[in-house]
Amino acid sequence: MAKQLWHTRLNNIYRNMKMRCYNPKNPAYENYGGRGIVVCDEWKERYAGYKRFKEWALSNGYQEDLTIDRINNDKGYSPDNCKWVSMKVQQRNKRNTFFVIYKGKTKPLILWCEELGLSYNRIRARLEVLKWSVKKALETR
Repeated sequence: MAKQLWHTRLNNIYRNMKMRCYNPKNPAYENYGGRGIVVCDEWKERYAGYKRFKEWALSNGYQEDLTIDRINNDKGYSPDNCKWVSMKVQQRNKRNTFFVIYKGKTKPLILWCEELGLSYNRIRARLEVLKWSVKKALETR
């Protein structure tokens, strides 16, 4: 592979994906490889794997401002379980995201707060510290 191809953002995403899954010294390993998250065989090989990953990425909406996201966080990296999303979406798709059910819909609390024009920190405190119901927390001004 030509040297200039190694210094692309897409290649860094690819290498970091593999490091999280296979390098126990990687700070994120515990949440990826340590939980059994792997890279599919199609993408795992060093040179051919990157080529196939790149082809998938470019034909599935990769842009410089997007990040790779696993659709099912309990499954590994593969063409059928990955998509490209913005950092804003990515930050809301974590295992520690605070979800609430309001009016029959389950969403991250941050989304409810944005939609309703409320302070996330205030509402989170109402729910966790004051132990208010979701309805009361979201509807009290």
